[in-house]
Amino acid sequence: MLIQLWTLFVERTNNLRTAIMISNAYAAVMDPEVNPLRQLPKMVRFQLMTSLALMWSIVFALWSGMIMLVGPSMIVHATLLIGVYFTADVFRRASKQNFANHRAKYVDPDDGCSRYDDIWGG
Repeated sequence: MLIQLWTLFVERTNNLRTAIMISNAYAAVMDPEVNPLRQLPKMVRFQLMTSLALMWSIVFALWSGMIMLVGPSMIVHATLLIGVYFTADVFRRASKQNFANHRAKYVDPDDGCSRYDDIWGG
């Protein structure tokens, strides 16, 4: 949906310079490989981004006068960040592993036989 809205914005404005400026501003804040937190470990980055999301939930709730929506907004932001983080982690791990040849993990490199012939210890 976000991509559809973005393409609609670019089509409607016909101003590529504005679209590039908005895209760069978004990447400077939200892209973990571009923003100022890029030198930190991934888990620390995730914790800081979650804290920032919760802080901005409170700021916007106070600004709009909807203090009753702070709790649900914080829960939605945290849930969204956790989902994005774990999805990116699964994709990263999947790109590093070779699932096509998973049986190679269980082969002894010395003789080519199975490492775990007798799993019951008999």
